[in-house]
Amino acid sequence: MCAQDRAVSLQKVAGPFGSFLNSSILSAGGNESKREVASAVTFLLQSVELAALTAALKSPEMKKQNVTTESMAIETLLVVPAAGPCDKNFTLRAQEETMDIHCDTVTRAATEGSWAVVFISYFTLDSIMNKRFVNEGELMADEKLRNCHLNSRVVSGAIGDGRLMNISKRVNFTLRHRQAKKEEEEALCVHWKFIAGNGTWAKDGCTVLYTNSTHTNCSCDHLSSFAVLMGVEESYPLTIVTYVGLTFSLLCLLLAILTFLLCRSIRNVSTSIHLQLCLCLFLAYLLFLTAVTRTRSRSSLSSCPQVVCAVIAGFLHYLFLASFTWMFLEGLHLFLTVRNLKVVNYTSASRFKKRFMYPFGYGFPALVVAISAALNPEGYGTSKHCWLSPEKDFQWSFLGPVCAIILINLTFFLVTLWILRDKLSSLNEDVSTLKDTRLLTFKAIAQLFILGCTWSLGLFQVGSAKMVMAYLFTIVNSLQGAFIFLVHCLLNRQVREEYRRWIKSIRKPSPTTQTFSLSGSTVTTSTKMVRDPLFCSNTSIQKSHPSGSVVAPEAQKDH
Repeated sequence: MCAQDRAVSLQKVAGPFGSFLNSSILSAGGNESKREVASAVTFLLQSVELAALTAALKSPEMKKQNVTTESMAIETLLVVPAAGPCDKNFTLRAQEETMDIHCDTVTRAATEGSWAVVFISYFTLDSIMNKRFVNEGELMADEKLRNCHLNSRVVSGAIGDGRLMNISKRVNFTLRHRQAKKEEEEALCVHWKFIAGNGTWAKDGCTVLYTNSTHTNCSCDHLSSFAVLMGVEESYPLTIVTYVGLTFSLLCLLLAILTFLLCRSIRNVSTSIHLQLCLCLFLAYLLFLTAVTRTRSRSSLSSCPQVVCAVIAGFLHYLFLASFTWMFLEGLHLFLTVRNLKVVNYTSASRFKKRFMYPFGYGFPALVVAISAALNPEGYGTSKHCWLSPEKDFQWSFLGPVCAIILINLTFFLVTLWILRDKLSSLNEDVSTLKDTRLLTFKAIAQLFILGCTWSLGLFQVGSAKMVMAYLFTIVNSLQGAFIFLVHCLLNRQVREEYRRWIKSIRKPSPTTQTFSLSGSTVTTSTKMVRDPLFCSNTSIQKSHPSGSVVAPEAQKDH
């Protein structure tokens, strides 16, 4: 088989291994240890590769050879190195599996001579290796792979002239699933690793380019024996929680947007910031729910789906950054307002001009996305999701600004609470007698959610508490829209009064006008408007006027 001085036909190479595959050492009912079976499997894989390479080197140049037996299918190709650079791609097919390899993949020390490419697909080996090395899982190096099962044939790729060659470009394999992939399953590309007498499946060096119900395309930086493992995604229940929470938040954000647009009595700089934050979050959540998951068919190897996915990832990057930018402006406005509580005329808060607010709120995220796309345009879109690629740490183009905004907002919030502790009692005697401290405390805690500080929980998803923190992070942040609607709408007295007016107008389409007369001895109450120090909303406090007369609107405004 290994003789170099005589031609070896590919048919003679494939024949003897069929009986070896059916031997007792590889049979499911054998009594051999797993280490013995791993050694036998490794010997089989390496021997077939070497024998096929030997046969391929004796074949005519640039000619493909095919052979199919009851146990395997083999295709080989002999290539003579060109004088200049080679830009060809070769595709080798063994039954329903394919291997795509660039002709310049192998770097050779010698510039002369031919080299061969071999691609092998085993028909029955996956059932043997699945029972021995996946289901029982004692030899699995990766803990995550122990609950997986093989769902493809085992294939092998070899290249060169029988010697170990260095791979300069990645090789792609398209493997057909034995059983249709379920929605909750995750496909993993693995290779067979044999070290110190142990055989195991490992993920290092291989990534999933795309997957659908019938096929998975793997990209690997080395040549070996490969397969596709299937396992239930750990994040599947987490995905359900995310979709339910975001759907509820979308409804709350829509109600909040309509409130801020239609409720004229609360229109000010603060509600303008609330409105822009709600709009950005609403669009980001809607795009996330509808387009973040990348579903691809077998024929989706063209550039069009990749471009569309990259555009979606770019829009998500921009919308989430814009949301955090408006969270920053929310924290800044809250800080400026509370800092000036001791002043009757809130002039510094009014200096928070819209002409500076809007360019920064929408211009800063656009600048970050433009710089990120210019530096690494391939960083948008992954094999599974239309989001930022983790390669080259590209995700920090989002995480960096987000972490900075969270730290700044947290600082603003702590300083705000410190100022309130000293200034709240001196602001107004009515505010100092405010007894509903539990509501005020709840609003203060809820403001942390609105300022995005809870996103810092994502940084603690490590170690044994990873899944707990992942669920806590998902639940808390997917309900951010609900917190905004609760705090800025339902807990706002003016908004509740507007809701009551709207409800009454619906119930009574033609309300009758009632006339009330006031006697001179009647003591009339005037309304004084004070700032809710945590949310920049107007709170009405009833106070008896000492003279018993009605205070004019101008006087109320001065108050």
